[in-house]
Amino acid sequence: MIGLTEEECQQKQLPYLVGRATYANNPRGQIIGDTNGLLKLIFAPADKKLLGVHIIGEMASELIHIGAHVMAEAGSLDAFIEAVYNYPTLSDSYKYAAYDGMGKIAAWEEEQRNEVRVTSNK
Repeated sequence: MIGLTEEECQQKQLPYLVGRATYANNPRGQIIGDTNGLLKLIFAPADKKLLGVHIIGEMASELIHIGAHVMAEAGSLDAFIEAVYNYPTLSDSYKYAAYDGMGKIAAWEEEQRNEVRVTSNK
């Protein structure tokens, strides 16, 4: 792992969302027989800045450097979506975890708008 955990974000009262990709849904994960692996991206929803990367499974030590590089550059989920990964590789999980996270941003934005409406109506 690198960066913040969900618990640390909660303690620091930082808004965050999580994008996940499982090895079970990754062709390389299926080939190597690791269907329990998981790659998790923690990011700030407002600007998609990467806050943490957690990997459990085969080759985690070979994959974490990709997330570490994006964090060192203060990068966002866009870095993973714009990247080209070899196929089939476990590194492709970064792209799918980023897409999973991006899919949660609209719901988070709607929740924020609703909170503003409730607060302004008081």
